[in-house]
Parts: sequence; C-alpha cells; structure tokens
Amino acid sequence: MVTGGAVRLSGAGLGCPTWPECVDGSIKPVIGQDESQLHAWIEFGNRLIAWLILILALAALIYIFKKLRHRSDFKRLRLLAILQILGFLGQVILGGITVLTKLNPISVSAHFVLTLPLIAGALALRHRVLDRPVIQVLPMTRNLTKVVTTLTFIVLLFGVVVTGTGPHAGDADAKRYPFNFRAVSWLHAESVIVLICLTIALYLVVKVSETPEVKKLFGRMILIFLGISLGQGAIGYLQYVTGLPALIVGAHLVGAILVWIHGWRLNLTARTEQEVKAK
Repeated sequence: MVTGGAVRLSGAGLGCPTWPECVDGSIKPVIGQDESQLHAWIEFGNRLIAWLILILALAALIYIFKKLRHRSDFKRLRLLAILQILGFLGQVILGGITVLTKLNPISVSAHFVLTLPLIAGALALRHRVLDRPVIQVLPMTRNLTKVVTTLTFIVLLFGVVVTGTGPHAGDADAKRYPFNFRAVSWLHAESVIVLICLTIALYLVVKVSETPEVKKLFGRMILIFLGISLGQGAIGYLQYVTGLPALIVGAHLVGAILVWIHGWRLNLTARTEQEVKAK
C-alpha cells in the first residue's frame, strides 16, 4: 500500500505504460522509453515488491503444512494462507487493469480496497499462528466492536472516493471521479467523527460493564485505536487546508493503514464466551 501510494503521489502511475510488460518487448524499464526513468523505476519497483508478498504467502502456506498440520485449526490456517495467495492474484489482475485503463479511478479504487481484506486476513493468520490470546467480553461489547470495525472499513471506503476525486491520480491525464471534491471530503470527515464518537462509546461501555482485566487490556487497545484515529483525522484536516501536498497525503495514507490494522485487531481480540469456546 505504501509503495502503491508512492507511485500515485509521484505521478509514476504509468511509468510502465503497459502490462504485464513494463514497455513493449521488455518486462523492465528501458533507456529511451517515453516515460521518465524515475517514474518507470518507481512503478517497476512497486511491481517487484508485490511478488515479495507472494513469496511470503507461499512460505506461510508451506510452514502451515509442515509444522501446523496437526493443529485443530489447521483447515482455518490453510484457508487463510490460500486466500492470501488468491488475493495476490486478484491484485495482479487489478493492477494490470489499472494500467491498461490508464488509471481509471474505479480500477484504482478496487486495487486499494482489495488490500483491506488482505491485510485483515494476514492479521488473522498471524493471530492464529502465534496463538495470540483473545479477550472474553460481554455480547454488548462484542457487538459494538463489530460496529466500530465495520465503520472503520466504511470510513476508508469514503477516503478512497475522496482520493479518486482529488488531484493525485498517478498521472496528469488520468480520469477522476466526477464528484464535488469538497462534498466528498466533508462526507468522509463526518464519517470519521462518527467513528471517533463510537470508539469513545465502546471505551465507556468497557469501563462500565467489563471485568478489571478486560478494562485494562481491551481498554488500552481501544485507546490506542482512538489515538491513531484522532491523529489520522488531524492529518486529514491538515492536508485539506494546505492544498493536499504530497508529503502530507502520504502520511495520511500511512495513517489509514494503521487505523485499519488496529481497528481489525480490536475485532480479532474481543470475543464472546461462545466464540472463545468455538475457537
């Protein structure tokens, strides 16, 4: 996600103007191509890093088959690893469509959105492989946690629409969504405010109704998520009022990744008594 953001913010989205090759007749950039060498190598570097993700996913699958096949949750671990590989293949196809459609905002958005379940799946796989503990919570806490996680995803979707409407397209001639940028930006901001309010509500519910251990452990996780969300909101406002400078937009992208990681960790960690027994 970070390298993909670097491609977009540097204007290198079409540094490799075709796919699966970089330029006609070569899988890598060549001297003398119409696109600048800097843009070409930024885009090509992003493509190479994607294959590293596939290698890691295959390594995880092999590890699961060799070391964890006797675990009771082996089938779930295997499924999570296979989904990472399938997700990678989906990203490769979407990446190709994005290039071939000259950075159409729909394909660019889909390329980003698919990354979110891939991150969630990778976190879930890590959580199970390392046998991370879960925290048993009351049904009300669990349900509100699901709402917060779902709203986090929706907030990020609104952010994708804002990005597809704004100026950083990855290429000066790329199409943009035909929305009013101010309107979609404020819609995104309003959703962030709702998310922050619900996160505060979740923290208060935990403090009022849960056991001391849950208050300490899960309460701390909620506060971390809340702090990251507040910081992300501040960066988002700063980039808006300063005219969307690339450096601050990049920081906002990193913040979005952290928000999703910690939002999903809340969902992975909080479980009802029935879910704990089923695990």
